[in-house]
Amino acid sequence: MRVATINVNGIRAAARKHMDSWLESSAPDVLLVQEVRADETTAAALLPGYESVIWPCRVKGRAGVAVAVRQGAPVTVGAVRRGVSTPGSEEPDVDSGRWLEMDLTATNGAGAQTPLTVVSAYFHSGQVGTIKMDQKYAHLNLVDARMSSLLAGAAAGGPQVLMAGDLNIVRSERDIKNWRPNHNKSAGVLDEEIAYLERWFGAGWVDVARSLAPDAQGPYTWWSQRGKAFDNDAGWRIDYQVATPQLAGRARAFTVDRAPSYAERWSDHAPVVVDYDL
Repeated sequence: MRVATINVNGIRAAARKHMDSWLESSAPDVLLVQEVRADETTAAALLPGYESVIWPCRVKGRAGVAVAVRQGAPVTVGAVRRGVSTPGSEEPDVDSGRWLEMDLTATNGAGAQTPLTVVSAYFHSGQVGTIKMDQKYAHLNLVDARMSSLLAGAAAGGPQVLMAGDLNIVRSERDIKNWRPNHNKSAGVLDEEIAYLERWFGAGWVDVARSLAPDAQGPYTWWSQRGKAFDNDAGWRIDYQVATPQLAGRARAFTVDRAPSYAERWSDHAPVVVDYDL
C-alpha cells in the first residue's frame, strides 16, 4: 500500500501547475492532503480517480485537509471523523480543517485484511510572540490527547494508525538546513514545540521516514519561496508520516518527491511517499 502526504499550498494553484502529472506517476493508494483552501466540490474535482473526503476550514482561504483513496486500490473506506476536539465540543474556527480521520480496510494479495485509521493533519505554523503561537499550542494540546487515545487503542488490538501531514515542527539539526539561526527563535524550531513530537515518539509512535533513514540530513520537505532556498536545498523537514509500531514495522521504503527544478514545483512542499507491506 502506497501512502503519500502533501501540503498542496492551495489545491487549485497546485492543479494549475500540473499536480496531476505527479499524481499519475506516483499513484498512491491513499493520499493525505493539507492546505487545500477550497470547498469540497472544487477540491474533489481536482483529485480525479480518487474517492475523497475534504474538510474545509471555516475561515475562508485557510487550511483544509483531505483523505483520498485511489479507485481500484485494495482499500475500502469506512467511518470519517472531523476535528480533534473533545466529542461534543465544537472545533474553534482556526482549528477547523486541520484534522481528518478516516477508517480504512486494506487487503493484501493473499486476501488478508488490515484495519487502519489514517489522519490527514495540518498543524498551525505559529508566529513567536503573537496569538498565533497560543493557537498553535492550544491545538497541539488537543492533538496530544488524541494521539494518546489512538496509540492506546492500537495497543489494545484496535486499528493500526497513521497520522501524516504538515506538522510545522522540526525535530533536530538533521531536519533543517539552518538550525542555529532558527533554534528557539522561529516558530517550528522551538524546544517547547519539539517536546510534543518527542513525547509522542517516546510513547511509541514512530517517525517513519526517520526510522528508515536514521542518519540522513533531511531529506527536507519544505523550502521557502523567498530567495534561493530551493536551489540551495535550504529546507525544513516538517512533513511526516507517524505510525503506530506495528504499522511502522511494515514500512518498506520512502521517498520525498522533490521537484527537479524550482520552475517545476507545484507546491512549496514536496510529497512524502511511503510503501507499506500489508
